[in-house]
Amino acid sequence: MKMKIWCNLALGDVERKLLLDGLHGHELIESEVGASSVLAEAESDPLLNEVDVALGQPAPQDVLQAPKLKYLQITSAGYARYDTPSFRAGVQARNITVANSSGVYDLPCAEHLMAFMLAQSRNLPAALSENSCASGSAEWNALRAGCRPLAGQSVLILGYGAIAEMFVQLLAPFNMNVTAVRRSPTGSERVPTVALDALPGVLGQADHIISILPESAQTLNFVDAKFLAEVKAGAAFYNIGRGTTVNQADLADALRSQHLHSAWLDVTDPEPLPEEHPLRDLPNCHITPHTAGGHLGESLSVIRHFLKNLQAFESGQPLQNRIM
Repeated sequence: MKMKIWCNLALGDVERKLLLDGLHGHELIESEVGASSVLAEAESDPLLNEVDVALGQPAPQDVLQAPKLKYLQITSAGYARYDTPSFRAGVQARNITVANSSGVYDLPCAEHLMAFMLAQSRNLPAALSENSCASGSAEWNALRAGCRPLAGQSVLILGYGAIAEMFVQLLAPFNMNVTAVRRSPTGSERVPTVALDALPGVLGQADHIISILPESAQTLNFVDAKFLAEVKAGAAFYNIGRGTTVNQADLADALRSQHLHSAWLDVTDPEPLPEEHPLRDLPNCHITPHTAGGHLGESLSVIRHFLKNLQAFESGQPLQNRIM
């Protein structure tokens, strides 16, 4: 059966050709109110009422009102705007399949975390800013002494999904002690994993605390003053989940006091932070502008992921990264 496929990705010639070739005769309908990035929510688009499948970031209410829609492929790993009781109930009642694109971003995000951790381990921020110090000087010796091999250190991962699974694999050669925390451990995790109520028993043991928490009502300001007070003195904190999961004023206080050695953030609230934001002035806070998932050919990866899922959807097979 020929289907109509709505898309609000910004398509170049190469991306459009890949998508059209992979649709095998299905009709592509490109939205006139396209999203500026895979993270952006587009304006309402009446064209969604005509289609069977949507690829992109449509307005949630448009999805629930689209009379023919059977399958939504979200083009990001995060899906907070769709993760509401009303939306879940709506797509369940309409039997709309929803998948995200975690499989596109798990390796890039894991590599970004690894880069953060290695930069922390090798004392790179200080070394890069003090690169004119002479060999044998007090400054040079201090830089060398500031490097800490990762082997034997402890890692605590908050949130265990596709990114965490990939990150754990990257950590394997470094001989670190890795523990994860997730809402409902399944027993299939690659590392020892505990439920949220066991967090106090493991938080104070970690040298590196990795947050991959999604945005939700339950995770809002999850990392706050109470959380940070229980962190091991001198630990490093990393966040590639969502900025709303961290109380940034409390984080700044923990960094100023140096109870927390450093923070490495790819996500903030808002994005970007205002130039006058306190976190920007702290030398032990390092921020990248939500680029952890980025990679060469990103749009092509998103399209290939969708085309594999579309084929599975048509043949009645399980979809990768199905979330609803």
